[in-house]
Formats: sequence, C-alpha cells, structure tokens
Amino acid sequence: MNFILDLGIIITAGFLGGALARRLKFPRVSGYVIVGVLLSPSLFNVISHTTVEDLDVFTTIALGIIAYSIGGRLHLGAIRRIEKSIFLIGTFQGAAAFILSILVITFLAPLFLNISGATMLTVYLPMALVIAAMASATAPAAVMAEVHEFRASGPFTTTLLSVVAFDDAIAVVLFSVALGIALPLVDVSQAFSFYQTLLLPLLQIAGSIAVGAVFGFALTFAARQVKNRALMLVLVLGTILMCTGVIELLGWSAVMANLVIGAVVVNRTPRRDMFLAIEGIEDVVFAIFFVLAGLHFELAVMQTVGLLAVLVLVGRLGGKYLGARAGASIAGAPEPVKKYLGFALMPKAAVTLGLALLAQRAFPELGDIIFNVVLATVIINEIFSPFLVRYALLKAGEGKEQPDS
Repeated sequence: MNFILDLGIIITAGFLGGALARRLKFPRVSGYVIVGVLLSPSLFNVISHTTVEDLDVFTTIALGIIAYSIGGRLHLGAIRRIEKSIFLIGTFQGAAAFILSILVITFLAPLFLNISGATMLTVYLPMALVIAAMASATAPAAVMAEVHEFRASGPFTTTLLSVVAFDDAIAVVLFSVALGIALPLVDVSQAFSFYQTLLLPLLQIAGSIAVGAVFGFALTFAARQVKNRALMLVLVLGTILMCTGVIELLGWSAVMANLVIGAVVVNRTPRRDMFLAIEGIEDVVFAIFFVLAGLHFELAVMQTVGLLAVLVLVGRLGGKYLGARAGASIAGAPEPVKKYLGFALMPKAAVTLGLALLAQRAFPELGDIIFNVVLATVIINEIFSPFLVRYALLKAGEGKEQPDS
C-alpha cells in the first residue's frame, strides 16, 4: 500500500508543482523536477530509496512512450528536405560536446578531485573520455515535453526532433569507443577490442531499429481493425510495452526501437488517432518521469562534485551550441536553426544515467566518481535546460504560449 500511496503523491505533487511553475512562467518540466528533488530521500525523505528504485520501471516505460511520440513527428517527406542539416548538425554538435567536455574534465578535474596516485593518463583522461561521451547525448523526454507543452511544429521542430533521434545512436557509439579506449588506460591487463568497441554497438543499434520496424508494421496492420480511440490507446500502449520488454531482454536501445515504431506508423498510415490516443496520457507520463528524475537527487553528491558538474555542463553547452551552429551553417540551414537549435539540445537524463551505470560497473575504482559527476550534471540540467528549450522554440517562432492550467 505504501507503494500505491507514494505513486499517488508523485502524480499529485507533480501536478501541483507543474501548475505552480506555469503560474510563475517557468517550464512545467522544471516544476516536476523540483518537486521530485524536494520529495527525495536526500531532502524531506517523503519518498524512500526503495520506492525510487521500485518505480524506475516507470522511467523505462515513459521513455518508450515518449520515443514513440517523437517517431510520430518524423515524416520522411519532411526529413528528406533537411536530411543534410540533420546529419551535419547531429555530427558536429555531438563531436564538439565530446571534445570540449574532454578538455574541461582532463584539465580541471585534478583541481576538484583528490584521487590518490592519480595521473593524467591513467585516471583523468580515461574518466574524461567516458563522461564526455555521455555529454553528447540529448534527453528526448525533456525536449518532447516542451514541444508538447508549447504545441510546437514546423521546420525547426522537425530538425530538432530528428537530431535528438540521431543523438541516441551517436551517444551509444561514442560511449562504446570511449569505454574501449579508457579501459586499457586504467587497467593495462585489458586489451582493446574492435568488436566490443565499435562493431557490437552498431549491431545493437541495427537490431533495435529492426525490432522497432517489426513492431511498427505489426501495429499498423492491427490498427486497421480498431475504430475506437480508447481501444487504440490499448493497442498502441500494449505494443510499446511489448517492444520495450523485448528490447530490455536483449539489452538494446528501447528509445531507438520505439522511435522507429512511431516513424513507421506515421509514414505508413494517415491515421492521427494512433498518436492522439497517446497524447491523452502524455501529461501524466511526463509528470511521473520528471518527478522520478528529481527523486534521484543526492545532496552528498552535489556537495562533493557539484562545482565540477557545473563546469562539465558549461563545456557541454558550449560544444552543443557551437557544433550545432557550425553544422547548420555548413548545411545552409535557415537562420533560426543556426541561432537557436543548439540551445534546444541541452537536456540530458535517462539515457545518460543508463550509460553512467554501465561505466560504474566497468571501472571498479573510478566508477563511483564517474557516476556521481554524471548524476550531478543530470540533476542540474533537468532543472535548467527546459528554459533553454522553451527559449529556442519561442525564438524560432514555432512555440505557442499556452494559457495557464
């Protein structure tokens, strides 16, 4: 019963926090995260550590739903007109965030972390490679939440969501390469493996796309028999859950697979009710997801690595903005894309934390430090990055201020 009560508190408190945030002209998402921080075991301890761990399954489910919604925005006709921009912006912003983050961590981490016997080559550079690889990722949930809240649509939004989709693949590959280079530096007994470092992540991405495509085609076929929107919600949600479950068993990317389902559906059928059904539950999905993100707040972590996390975020922000602007300029993208897209690529969350957990297991000695730095950056980012996404959407002229509710 405590589990049910805690879930009720999360949803209700999230609603109130989001409503208050909108009254104050803040993004609703920031209100959700702040509520989560206040309820967290590290502050008022309203929600226990055990409940936070038990509820993490909702994070996985929410990401699947959000990825499906993003996929539903990826019309091939629109993407073909801007595919050069998507590729160049995605590549440049990911690479620039990676490189700048490496420089910041390698040269500034020794000033904030007192690690006995640490050297640049065996500790700080490997740590920088792994954390910087995660810096390239963009959280689809926070971006989609702002797109949803401000009813954004148009070329800028299409480019943004396409780059976010591309980002997930870039982050997984970069992380695997960074891990493959960093492990032999930390432990000389570890050998570099081309298969583990590059081939395996590419195969996992391809597998995720294939699984998503199978479920997507199956969903479009089954949907022909459904005329009622309520029943459509049952069918779509069931498909997302099954796909996510299969992908979790395989250890592949649930975000990529569900994104492909949405892309297949939107390009195979003109029926909007397959997305309108999901839109009806998106607000509660966002509330649970972002309150849960805030519940991972750890006061001790912020006190230990908070300043370093801020510096890492500054390096990432600079890389994302400059890289996106450079890619957009080379591609000849419209002026709003050049000026503002980089700001909208700042969110980072669940995918990053998942990679951080893998890094924690891979490095017995450095793993805790890496995870804590990443956790601190995620918490800070989740509170402030929605402001940047909202700013970008409104300045690009594709976000519409909604009445307070």
